[in-house]
Amino acid sequence: MIATEHPLWIVLREYRVGPADAVLTFEARLARENGWSAAFSETVMDEYRRFLFLAMTAGHMVVPSDAVDQAWHLHLTYSRDYWDRLCGQVLAAPLHHGPTSGGAEEGRRYAHYYAETLASYERLFGALPPEKIWPSAWRRFHVDPHARRVALADVWIVPRRTLRLGATAAAVIALAGVALWAWG
Repeated sequence: MIATEHPLWIVLREYRVGPADAVLTFEARLARENGWSAAFSETVMDEYRRFLFLAMTAGHMVVPSDAVDQAWHLHLTYSRDYWDRLCGQVLAAPLHHGPTSGGAEEGRRYAHYYAETLASYERLFGALPPEKIWPSAWRRFHVDPHARRVALADVWIVPRRTLRLGATAAAVIALAGVALWAWG
């Protein structure tokens, strides 16, 4: 059975976290806490619902992408919604978050299950998972772990591309200055 016909998916597709009348919606909080646009946060939530479906139906351990994991972490802080509504009513089963205990073997195991998660996604949803949310296993386990969350009030974040362009422009200006000085 494909996901779109499954009774659990029909319920999950409509599931929203938190009170419907909240001034700060779950999606808005997720966007704010991760520096995402509202549209990207909505997309992550769609993928979080797909992850929940996979967790209950794939038949193997599933591993979220980093973005989906951020939604899961935040949802866990809405403890009544998570345990009473989601697990108690929608899933009708507990869904525990179990972080890695570290080490090379554990890293290989999680990378394997992540690859299986992507394959199950394609099989059950009939499409490749969006790469902006579900990157390759290589990126998920070798690049993304080097990311750090920072307090934007304490730092400036300048993208590498901007730094490279700035460094290139400074070098051109310096060379032009040297050339003008030498010819002058």
